[in-house]
Amino acid sequence: MTETTTRFAISLPQQVRDGAFDPGAFRAYLRRVEDLGFHSVWTREGTLSPIPTLGPIEVMTYAAAATERLRIGCAVFVSVLHNPLHLAKSLSTLDQLSQGRLEVGFGLGAADMLAPFGVPPEGRVTRFVEGIELMKACWTEPKVAFHGRFWQVEAAMEPKTYQKPHPPVWIGGHQPAAIRRAVRHGDGFVGAGGATTAAFAEQVRTLRAELEQAGRDPARFGVAKRVYVSVGTEGRIEEQLRRMYGGADVAVTGPPEACVRGLREVVDAGAGLVLLDPMFDEPEQLERLATEVLPEL
Repeated sequence: MTETTTRFAISLPQQVRDGAFDPGAFRAYLRRVEDLGFHSVWTREGTLSPIPTLGPIEVMTYAAAATERLRIGCAVFVSVLHNPLHLAKSLSTLDQLSQGRLEVGFGLGAADMLAPFGVPPEGRVTRFVEGIELMKACWTEPKVAFHGRFWQVEAAMEPKTYQKPHPPVWIGGHQPAAIRRAVRHGDGFVGAGGATTAAFAEQVRTLRAELEQAGRDPARFGVAKRVYVSVGTEGRIEEQLRRMYGGADVAVTGPPEACVRGLREVVDAGAGLVLLDPMFDEPEQLERLATEVLPEL
């Protein structure tokens, strides 16, 4: 891969049928990703889904043990579905185990996701913001003294995260309110895979305006975009995306030159980190992306 100002990441193979996980193939894939010089590998959260999806924390931990340099992230945890104390502990532990290679993404999620987890819809945004603030307190304060609407904590959590003050916090979403939350509470914004490039470009324009208003340096604030991509094939990934989003116009697919054009548009829209997500045939797609697409960007 050529050196560019844009960094490229790739998804971890997470869609695994019952009994089909191959540890050797998973480790080989990670070694190849690391050898090719990718910035990071990323998971997503999908606890309740008809699509077989392994849990992000467990996959990230396995990946950390199988690599030495790759950064490892999740885009995104639907954090209101979690107890923030348990999530803070899991993430600080993973940051310690990986010796500071963790990236953390949080998203609000949809209101209709809450009921199976016993989370009431009332105050969902407040719960989300409080959860992030509480996790940061656990990672940075010798003794936590947190008094919010949903969480009241007088305690300490050790060890802290390996990275100081804490791992980079990315916040995802679609709406202007989510972008404002990213500016107020995050270190970066990650555009969802379900957003078109045109929609992402508009989000970046909103983000830059919010950063200016908040007095934050854009050069110190990350901008990322998950991109569903398939080099040389189209139908399979588009069928999956229709199941997920009701449409397939969010994917970058086709011959290498078409993928170069599509990814260049994402970069031009403002992505400093592109999260490539082939969804299928990951080892083959990895090689094609690294040899036929990314050198042209």
